[in-house]
Amino acid sequence: MAQQKKGLITRLLEGKEKSEEYARSTLPTNRWALFWDIFKGNFGKIVKVNLLTILFFIPIIAIIVIYNMLVDAQGVTYPFSANLGIGYPAVPAQQGLAEMITLQNNFILFIGLALSSVIAAVGLSGGMYVIRNMVWTEGIFVSNDFWRGIKLNYKNALQAALFFCTFLLLSGSLISFADFSLAVGEMSKWQKIFLTVSKVMSYLLVFLAGFMTFWMISLGVNYKMKFFTLVRNSFLMTIGTLPQTIFFIAMALLPFALLLIPSTFFLVLAIFVVLLFALSWALLVWIDFSQWVFDKYINPKIQGAKVGRGIYNKDGSSALTGDDSAAAVEYQRTILSYGRSRLVARPIKPIDDSLQVYELPTSFSREDLKRLRESKQNIIEDTEAYAEEHKNDLRYVEYNKTFDEREKALQDEVDKNGKKKKRKPPKLLGE
Repeated sequence: MAQQKKGLITRLLEGKEKSEEYARSTLPTNRWALFWDIFKGNFGKIVKVNLLTILFFIPIIAIIVIYNMLVDAQGVTYPFSANLGIGYPAVPAQQGLAEMITLQNNFILFIGLALSSVIAAVGLSGGMYVIRNMVWTEGIFVSNDFWRGIKLNYKNALQAALFFCTFLLLSGSLISFADFSLAVGEMSKWQKIFLTVSKVMSYLLVFLAGFMTFWMISLGVNYKMKFFTLVRNSFLMTIGTLPQTIFFIAMALLPFALLLIPSTFFLVLAIFVVLLFALSWALLVWIDFSQWVFDKYINPKIQGAKVGRGIYNKDGSSALTGDDSAAAVEYQRTILSYGRSRLVARPIKPIDDSLQVYELPTSFSREDLKRLRESKQNIIEDTEAYAEEHKNDLRYVEYNKTFDEREKALQDEVDKNGKKKKRKPPKLLGE
């Protein structure tokens, strides 16, 4: 009874996610299946993570709301379409007045976003740690792991947030200044072309910084890297997987697209979705995808790194990698060794009454001990004789043949990799 109470209290404190209630063979076999399995089976936890994360995003949300209200108010206050002499002679006929106000507003907005990102990074660091553990199918206790994630990953989250805000400030200010210069100044054709090109390049730079920020988040929560190494690696990952990066970032930000629809109904729906699971959705989509990239290109090259965490492949191969590196082969060998059962791979004599262990009397002598030892030895010899007699039975031969062939194939892969010329560590991985 006491043991049952202890088990109940443990489940209440830790949640059933800490228990060993499923076998590895029940795990999804690919990242798509893993995503839906996590989203459907852990929706309550996803909502909890989202609420905890969005709590620290309140300053950013408040700044964006105030900025939109300010823009709307200025649109009503300033008669941009009429010439009332306002601003003369600095901006004759109000030419460029709207662009100048936009430049000022955007500068204030970007500064506010940079400052509030210091707080938002707290929620981001905790949320991405919990979601990463979900993707790894590790047992989680949301509240405890969220605060643990803040302790372990705040520095990385802050670096990523400030990195993006810095580029947003610089590029956004350049775009607004170019708009103001084009609206006000009398300039040549080539100057206008230069300003237009600079606007386009600034937009591209913002998008590139955004892509790199996503990679900085997922790299930082998986590996230990210094800041400049993290920036370099995030750039290489962005360029090396650009089509996939664009697609999965679009998928991650899909719930926020509801905010762009000019309708009161969709606005209310968007607010509900954002509060419920939008941030957790974004982190889950992105970390699940980035884990697939790490398993394919990085983890097999790192000694001791686990490949295919959270997924299972029934044929014993390295899940989703297709890699024949020594690390991947060793991973396959480990899975295979756990797959062979000693209870099935060799004959075991059924229990009968033909041989029994000698029972010692209450008062026993040296002769009784000798009989006990002999009875045990007879049982061992009889069991070995039975195993030797039946070792060539078809069911044991076929069972062991499957594993032996796979073992030999894996050993051939290891030998082949050992003969290859050793390559330098990939540039992507740095200390």
